[in-house]
Amino acid sequence: MNIIDLHCDVLLKLWEAKGSIRFAGGPDLQANKVRLQKGKVKVQCFAIFIEPDIPSDQKFQAALGQVDYFYKEVLGKNPDMLHIKEWSDFDRLKIGQIGAMLTLEGVDAIGNDLLKLRTLHQLGVRLVGLTWNNANLAADGAGEPRGGGLTLLGKEIVAFNNEHKIFTDVSHLSDKGIWEVIELADYPIASHSNARALCHHPRNLTDEQAVAMFKKDAMIHVVYHPPFIKETGEATIPDLIKHIDHFCALGGVKNIGLGSDFDGISQFVVNLEDASKSQNLINALLKYYSEDEVRGFASQNFLNHLPEGT
Repeated sequence: MNIIDLHCDVLLKLWEAKGSIRFAGGPDLQANKVRLQKGKVKVQCFAIFIEPDIPSDQKFQAALGQVDYFYKEVLGKNPDMLHIKEWSDFDRLKIGQIGAMLTLEGVDAIGNDLLKLRTLHQLGVRLVGLTWNNANLAADGAGEPRGGGLTLLGKEIVAFNNEHKIFTDVSHLSDKGIWEVIELADYPIASHSNARALCHHPRNLTDEQAVAMFKKDAMIHVVYHPPFIKETGEATIPDLIKHIDHFCALGGVKNIGLGSDFDGISQFVVNLEDASKSQNLINALLKYYSEDEVRGFASQNFLNHLPEGT
C-alpha cells in the first residue's frame, strides 16, 4: 500500500555531508531512494531545517544549500523522482515514480524578510512550520519556556501561506502558537506529532488541540520518534498504533496521516528503523482497521485535504 510521508530530514544530512553521501542508496540515509521504494513510499516530503547554532546571517544561505541538494542530488540524479511543486502534480505521478516535495521546518532562515519566504515558495516549498523547538522572530517553539504565541511577523507568514495555498504546520509550535494557527490558518496541519494524552511531551498535541484540528478538517500525521510515542523512549509498532487509535477516538479517522521524521531521529520503533520497513506499520494497521481506513492513513486522507488549485 502506497504511503505519503510528510516529514524527513534527508536534506540536512546531505548538506552536512557536503556530497559524501548519495540519496539514491546511501546507507547513512534512513529514507534513501532504495529504502523509499522498498517501503512503497510514493511521496516523500523533504524538510529544510537549519540548526539553531548556524549564525543568523548564514541561515538563508544554508537553506538554499539544502534546496540545492534537493535539486541536484534528489531530483537531478534520479529521473524517477517527480518534483511535487503544485498540488495538481500529485495526479501526475506514474507507476515507478516517487514524488518529492519541499517543506520548511521553522522560518529561522528568512529572518524578518518575507521576500526570502517568497523565494523558497517559488523553489517549491508547499508546507511551512513557523518554528522548530526554539523561539524565533515568528513565534515561540515547543521548547521555549516563555510559551508565547505568534508575533506580527508570524501572523503575516500565516497570511502568506493562506494566500498561496500553503500548509501551515503546527508541529514544533508552542501551545499558544498552535491555537493561533488553528484560528488563523486556512490550511493548518501537523506534519509529525502524536497524542500528548498517551505521551506527555510538548511536541505532542493535547486532546483539545487535536479535536480543534479535526473540527477544522485539518490533518495530523503521527511521528515515529520513540520519545514522542512512549515516555520510556522505547516503542513498538503497536505503541505507535495506540496514538492512531486515540486520534480516531477523538473523531479523526479521516484526518490521520504519517510523518516518519526519518533522518531526523536516532532512536527507532522496533521493526520501523528506516523507510524500507514502512509496510510493517501498514500490515499491523490492517489487523485493526479496514483496508479503506488504512489506505486513508497511508495516503488518501492527505490527498483528500489538498488545497484546491495550484
